[in-house]
Amino acid sequence: MALKIRPLYDRLVVKRIEETETVRGGIIIPDSAKEKPQEGEVVAAGNGRKGDDGKVIALDVKAGDRILFGKYSGNEIKLDGEEYLILREDEVLAIVEK
Repeated sequence: MALKIRPLYDRLVVKRIEETETVRGGIIIPDSAKEKPQEGEVVAAGNGRKGDDGKVIALDVKAGDRILFGKYSGNEIKLDGEEYLILREDEVLAIVEK
């Protein structure tokens, strides 16, 4: 199924990579108390931002990249029952190399 959203300019649509560990020291941690992951996969990327000269500057991040981002970065959205983040490229801290 294709994603029904196309980010503009230097924005990215990111799917969080969920934390797999649910038990710590024998205690099950409820979803509401889990730390939100700060790693995600880019599912869509805008075409780039315009420079001062009006030319489009391509993004360094592309769809399929795994990225690290700040804990409070971006805006959360829900689309077709799935949660995504929309954030600007300058909120990306690093690309995780495979």
